[in-house]
Amino acid sequence: MDKIHGVNLGNWLVLEKWMNPALFARVDAEDETDLCMRLPRDELEARLKHHRDTYITREDFLWIKAHGLNTVRIPVPHFIFGDDPAFCDPYVPCIEYLDKAFDWADEVGIRILIDLHTAPDSQNGFDNGGICGVCKFWQKPENEARVIKVLGMLSERYAKRESLFGVQILNEPISPEVWENTKDKYPPADPVRAEGSGPVPMQFLYSFYTKAYHEIRKYLAEDKVVMFHDGFRMKMWKEFMQTEQFKNVWLDTHIYMMMPERLETVEMADMVLKDYRRDIREMAQHFPVVVGEWCISHNPKGMEEMTPWQKKLSYRMMADAQLTAWDESAGFFFWSYKLLSDRPGWDYRKCVEAGWMPEILEN
Repeated sequence: MDKIHGVNLGNWLVLEKWMNPALFARVDAEDETDLCMRLPRDELEARLKHHRDTYITREDFLWIKAHGLNTVRIPVPHFIFGDDPAFCDPYVPCIEYLDKAFDWADEVGIRILIDLHTAPDSQNGFDNGGICGVCKFWQKPENEARVIKVLGMLSERYAKRESLFGVQILNEPISPEVWENTKDKYPPADPVRAEGSGPVPMQFLYSFYTKAYHEIRKYLAEDKVVMFHDGFRMKMWKEFMQTEQFKNVWLDTHIYMMMPERLETVEMADMVLKDYRRDIREMAQHFPVVVGEWCISHNPKGMEEMTPWQKKLSYRMMADAQLTAWDESAGFFFWSYKLLSDRPGWDYRKCVEAGWMPEILEN
């Protein structure tokens, strides 16, 4: 199988306010759940229809293919089917857009990794988990059962599609360390609902991933990948993933160089990347490892005074440093393909068009 050169289609079917603030205009909401609760239903549906119709289109798939990428990772929400009011209200389902994505992918010849990006009561408390400050998915058996059911429904629906690369069980279930470092970054809109939130235990993840894997494999042949996110605990999967019950399982790890510290030089990035590269190399001896999210955003001193050429060089060096580290992996998905906000280094298409990404990815 070719090495993955991919992008995430972030903020299309799972909303993140920082990526498109205009979608949240005139609403005091920081996440998709609160937006759906506060907007009148007619206006909510109209806003989301326009957003989903225009944010990603067939033209984007053509551009992705033309610029040397072979796979897209598509974040989808747990309410994508809109089939159960107990879990799907007040959201607006969006399965028809994932259908379109498969039609476009089949047409242009790229692959799709379906990434279940949110869960009921959230698996991380991030805005990208659908509800800020709440992390209680793992505390309720009905939530786990619901996610496993949705994974089965997705797997059954797309099992025979030529462009299906695989299914990722759940994005970024949070570790104790990351929870402690980020829990104050995403204050909840409803503090009562957030009471009792906490990190996802490793033993729960082992059990949950096992159940979800077997549900997915009811429908997917073994040539399709089942992806496990590492839960921000990359080195804790070696023994678990090598058991005989699993076939063609890959590990997804997310590496953002602007976190947790402020990286002011490419040299500093190189020092941090040595550790990541070593860990990826160690784990990749046992199963494929993918860097499922990364970007080239960074914070060099004096950025405001840099000339356009100096900025281009700084971003290009950051891209080269990370891509060299990712050589140890089975590939990558840049976060993200597109933004509608001014966040340099996050928008893959703009990075390519500005010359910030290596030429090898453009041909």
